Amino acid sequence: MATSKNGLYGHPNGKIGNIVFYVLNGQNVSRTIGDPGKPSRNQLGNQQSMAVTMAFLKRMKEFITVGFELEAAGTVKNAFNLATSYNKKGALQGEYPNISVNYSKVVLSKGDLPVAKDIQLSKADTGVLISWDPSRLDFDYGPDDSVMIMLYHPLRKKETSFLNAARREEGSRFIEIDKEWLEEPIEAYLCFKSANGKRISDSVYVGNLNGEIESPEEKSKKRKYLEVKVRFDQIEADYLRLMHLDRGAHMGTKAFRHLEKEYEVLKKKLDDLPGKPG
Repeated sequence: MATSKNGLYGHPNGKIGNIVFYVLNGQNVSRTIGDPGKPSRNQLGNQQSMAVTMAFLKRMKEFITVGFELEAAGTVKNAFNLATSYNKKGALQGEYPNISVNYSKVVLSKGDLPVAKDIQLSKADTGVLISWDPSRLDFDYGPDDSVMIMLYHPLRKKETSFLNAARREEGSRFIEIDKEWLEEPIEAYLCFKSANGKRISDSVYVGNLNGEIESPEEKSKKRKYLEVKVRFDQIEADYLRLMHLDRGAHMGTKAFRHLEKEYEVLKKKLDDLPGKPG
């Protein structure tokens, strides 16, 4: 049962039918409850998009809290909510069930502080070097702006972050990395924050080292998909051959019905199976 503190036209609080009304961050909200039935393909895609985004960003909460703190100020959203919204909309690629992160479009901070020019990423024997042009071309930023750096390791699904990696005027930061990790894919991001903490820049995708190497999980998905695809191709060939044999005379047989059922099951399975090439 729901109650309304502000009379008949006030926002209720509680349950009415299959809708629950409540207050979240000072705002009146509502949501449905109960069994919504079988989700559509679009709904499944939206669910996977959210799951992929959350799984990626949850490892970067500390960096994101700083990166979106100013953007979230004065709104009912928190920094992580904003980061999730930006990246779910703009940093994903593929279609369900093969939705993944497009690392080059990830956003880890939002603001109007200018970034630097000529940002570079290079690998040395014991780590990585991130450099930028420290030249001060105007008075819209200071040489003592702090530099924030995020390194993401896709195979391990781990991050290495530095909230005060260097000052803008230093022009570079060398980061030592374990040799085994150094040979694996690395995605790098950078942003600048003013010394007084009142301004921050948009994050910049610095680049990738060592290319894209598939994880054991991704290899397993592709292998499973290929196995099912090979079987489906065999069944499809037999199914289509019998469909046209003797003008469909075989279509009423038990063998054909069994074949048709397997064809439909495998076709549906391929549609929903992750690991599709490309």
